[in-house]
Amino acid sequence: MPFGGEAWLLTGYAEIKQFLADPRFSSLEATEPDTARVTPLPLRPGNLLTMDPPDHTRIRRVVAKGFTMRRVDLLRDRIRDVVDAQLDLLVAQGPPADLVASLAVPLPVVMISELFGIPYSDRERFRRYSDVFVATTAYDAAEIDRSRTALEEYFQELMEQRRSSPTEDLVSALLEAMDTERLTPLEAARTGIGILMAGHETSLSMISNSCFLLLSQREHYARLVAEPSLLPTAVEELLRYIPLRSTGSFPRRAKEDVELAGVRIRKGDTVIFQRASGDRDERVFTCPEKIDLARRPNPHLGFGHGAHHCLGASLARVELSLAIEGLINRFPDLRLAVPSDEVPWKPGLIARCPARIEVTW
Repeated sequence: MPFGGEAWLLTGYAEIKQFLADPRFSSLEATEPDTARVTPLPLRPGNLLTMDPPDHTRIRRVVAKGFTMRRVDLLRDRIRDVVDAQLDLLVAQGPPADLVASLAVPLPVVMISELFGIPYSDRERFRRYSDVFVATTAYDAAEIDRSRTALEEYFQELMEQRRSSPTEDLVSALLEAMDTERLTPLEAARTGIGILMAGHETSLSMISNSCFLLLSQREHYARLVAEPSLLPTAVEELLRYIPLRSTGSFPRRAKEDVELAGVRIRKGDTVIFQRASGDRDERVFTCPEKIDLARRPNPHLGFGHGAHHCLGASLARVELSLAIEGLINRFPDLRLAVPSDEVPWKPGLIARCPARIEVTW
């Protein structure tokens, strides 16, 4: 592994699902400093990403109230308004324009900020911290550590504000967890940060990657323009096909000896998986290397599996769907302004993402 130690790598669909559902593999124990990993520092304990059941189950139950299907359905019109507003700015600016800066970044940042009740004036602040938070080699360990601490302090400030002025946002849900589930202020802050990172960093990467894929292989974009009814299955296929992470998964460690795929994994061993490989498993997906916008069924692992299945999956789906819907409705002639091999990518981060996508129409 790039920062020391050795890990088992899972690549098969069934093996990854078995691993993700097996409580004998611990996320909490993977916060130990000697864990083999792809990032300079292990994740800090005390957040949903690094909790094991029953603590994870208890806290997730409280936080999940912010991501119910009903809540996401209520947000749908607001998401569409944000997409329309960003595309209005795109039209006003005129071509060439950058889809990352104009759409992929502002949409999930606005939505997650509103879910958390983060003031508009603070959004650039948390974006700056989050860029460092998700680094592999783009920043050194000391800078990543400072950024994590700054985010924790910021979230604790938000929670103090909500204590005196309660609202119905996710920060207030974390306060409830502190009172009902005996979460410490630091644990609540770290849980909030984990949701914040997943809620906007992953979404903006997915929107950026989807736009790049559709425009670099433009026959797929043209098909959606001609057949917009394909959008629901197209979104699932993009989630399956795009290798969102530039590296393997967050690690877990075996709490006891476990046999998996005919291999004995010893207690204390680190295990990671490559989701993009599992979602190309020919045992599950017909012609897995082919992009099929009408693919059914499509049981991809884009949002994980098991206890840590993505809390915000419904929100992420709606954001991606409405972003693409807005583009194909308003820009049927949209195309890359530069050759696809000249599109720049962000280096040294966990998420794989274009830095800019210059387009014209």
